[in-house]
Amino acid sequence: MRRLLPLLLCTAFPMAAQQPATPPQELPVFHSETRLVVEQVTVKDKGGKPVEGLTAKDFAVTENGIPQTVAFLEFQRLEEIRPAPTLTDRVAAIPRLAHTQIAAERPLDLRYADRRLLALYFDMTSMPPADQSRAIGAAQEFIRKMMTPADLMAIMVYAGGEVTVHEDFTGDRERLLATLQTMIVGEDENVPEPVVDGAFGQNGGEFAIFRTDRQLSALQTAAKMLGTLNEKKSLIYFASGLRLNGTDNHAQLRATINAATRAGVSFFTVDARGLIASAPMGDATRASPGGIGAYSGATAMTAISNLQRTQDTLWSLAADTGGKALLDANDLSLGIVQAQKAIVSYYVLGYYTSNAALDGKQRKVKITLNGELTAELDYRGSYFAGKEFKKFTATDKERQLEDAFMLGDPITELTMAMEVNYFQLNRAEYFVPIAIKIPGSELVLAKHGGAEHTLIDFMGEIRSGGPANNVRDKIDIKLSDATAAELATRPITYDTGFTVMPGDYRIKFLARDAETGRIGTYETSVKIPNLNPNTEAVESKIAISSVVLSSQRIQLDDALFNATKDKEKSQVLDSVNPLVQEGQKLIPSVTRVFRKAKPMYVYLQAYQQGAEPPHPLAAFVTFYRGDAKAFETAPVPVAEHVASRLNTMPIKLSIPIDKLATGEYRLQVTVLDPNAQAAAFWQTSVMLVQ
Repeated sequence: MRRLLPLLLCTAFPMAAQQPATPPQELPVFHSETRLVVEQVTVKDKGGKPVEGLTAKDFAVTENGIPQTVAFLEFQRLEEIRPAPTLTDRVAAIPRLAHTQIAAERPLDLRYADRRLLALYFDMTSMPPADQSRAIGAAQEFIRKMMTPADLMAIMVYAGGEVTVHEDFTGDRERLLATLQTMIVGEDENVPEPVVDGAFGQNGGEFAIFRTDRQLSALQTAAKMLGTLNEKKSLIYFASGLRLNGTDNHAQLRATINAATRAGVSFFTVDARGLIASAPMGDATRASPGGIGAYSGATAMTAISNLQRTQDTLWSLAADTGGKALLDANDLSLGIVQAQKAIVSYYVLGYYTSNAALDGKQRKVKITLNGELTAELDYRGSYFAGKEFKKFTATDKERQLEDAFMLGDPITELTMAMEVNYFQLNRAEYFVPIAIKIPGSELVLAKHGGAEHTLIDFMGEIRSGGPANNVRDKIDIKLSDATAAELATRPITYDTGFTVMPGDYRIKFLARDAETGRIGTYETSVKIPNLNPNTEAVESKIAISSVVLSSQRIQLDDALFNATKDKEKSQVLDSVNPLVQEGQKLIPSVTRVFRKAKPMYVYLQAYQQGAEPPHPLAAFVTFYRGDAKAFETAPVPVAEHVASRLNTMPIKLSIPIDKLATGEYRLQVTVLDPNAQAAAFWQTSVMLVQ
């Protein structure tokens, strides 16, 4: 009847023209909304074999303790793993295929029935050429010798800042091998992640420094692509480690894992470096580190710790999504075999949840067998409901913002970067300034919608086991044409701070653009060391604060981008903030990206408790490009100090960087005490752009 409606209107039109016009009658509109939840349930008997022949009546499902009605149940029968005949002939390379998409499943589409879905995901931004060849070779080995008729495989690649699907799920081994052949790089080639413009402006993409965040975000995108299919999916992630540093957004790791869980995707991570065995003093590819650490074992322990950190995130991704990690193994194809063996015959169970609220909260699912049936069930035990924050009302905004802050499933719609520093105030307390950067280009969306200003809400807390210190603030940005043009190429920076005692802390911040409804969550951990004498943090070293790098100083009475916030609260923070001096505030770079046209400012504090008088110090900065020294400043004497028990000595350096080539450097700040024959060192990565 719906298809005949246009024809009926056309035939009735001439008659309607001869009769008096009558007001159209509004047809009643009925709204009905349901939320389908799909679970993949593996049922095994005592012998570990899949149980077949069950019906929907045999299953009992509850969500948060409330019984649910099973809407459908399908059995996916997968044959035992028996490899197909080995392909021995070399497959000729074909032209690079056009990038495709993971085809969504249509009703009554049986293409994936009784099939095992394995997606190969190559993170080219983390693998050097040798590791890329090793990973691609392992995939070719599996397809030639171990792929079964029940297996369907897809090929996904992360390179150039985006996720592309080189091959949708297919059982055509020749086509898969041909596609892999087009991805092989030469020994002298590399596929580095480019610096993409537009993330934080400055014509260089400041967010490129936070590479792990981008890798995890890309992996989240891949999981969402696979989420269009109801069957079990395994994603085999090839990477040369994945290190989550303090500067990275830990909320992105949780968001990626939760997205995979929601999509029914298990990560099987593979360390493409294979078995790693390094000499305590390093191998021939780099110069000897030298120093006392080479004899005390500190250098070897640091190398082992750094290696373990690159593997910890791989292990977490796999363990938290029901997969496995393959670490320290030369046969990388075993990682694909693990994913293959993990998927056995299972049931696809669906129900329409009785709780249709889009609150983003965790829902706990329990599935059991009715009657006297006994078996071992394996399924997703919980999921996070969808979130919809764009339909805020004025009265609900405050409550819903607090709900968003408390969600177990982080929100990463708004790009954020955060820097945390610490400075000692007295023997017991430390001031922790926090700077948050948001790309102005994302806020311009409000101007495109006709808004004259945008309001950004901030909520944050710092917690260490007990009660948390909280902050709530907002900034109001007037969106004139000139301001919008400036925001399109520059970020905005929000700063606040806490006074705490030494210890390990977890910091979480949430920002929301009230005009567009976009929300970003940032979480990280920070250790505030005890800088008092005779503590491990300062043993045989100079006690120093964290180091702030900047390229911007502003007047306190200037409103950055015409943004205003709580003036009284800002004045209290500025009174104890060491980054505020002589009516100016030093703005941390956060993303460590610097334009060569501006000098780089370096600020830190040294503390000489008990030294009467304090010893004169010297400080200098060194830039390393790879293992070679690219530039080093002359030592700057430091004698000025604040008369107190701490004997605080501010160290201020201004470095011209216009003569240095663009690119990434390792920057080291060195502080020397010639009298006590002590030193302190601090390192980080920086990016120089035009």
